[in-house]
Amino acid sequence: MCREENRVEMEQTIEELIDQAEVSFIGSVDDEGFPNMKAMLPPRRREGQGVFYFTTNTSSMRVRQYRDYPQACVYFCNPRTFKGVMLRGTMEVLEDQASKDLIWREGDTDYYSLGVTDPDYCVLRFTAENGRFYSHFHSDNFDVSMVR
Repeated sequence: MCREENRVEMEQTIEELIDQAEVSFIGSVDDEGFPNMKAMLPPRRREGQGVFYFTTNTSSMRVRQYRDYPQACVYFCNPRTFKGVMLRGTMEVLEDQASKDLIWREGDTDYYSLGVTDPDYCVLRFTAENGRFYSHFHSDNFDVSMVR
């Protein structure tokens, strides 16, 4: 298979991994410089393979970590096929009403009792710079601009 076919196949597989993920894993950095990982629901919204939006509690430890150290990663995988993609980039904490409205869903009051204006509800926006794709006992690094 030529290099272009490999790239197209990798892009399609990455899209499938993201779209079919039942769980997302997000990574942050703590005050001691250690990585922290957390399982999350899949992103509420995404723009290509480079920008992802998640919901979380403003009061959470993770929000504090991202404010202090925006370096982050997001991991999507299919445990049945043993394929995965790790994206590295930065995480922003968004508290403006337009961002909150953008990804709010019916039923979110189960998590944020005051509704879409709840001060304990915020949006995490992850912007990827590069990634690493694993499939068939092989890993490939890539720039996200390549797959946008």
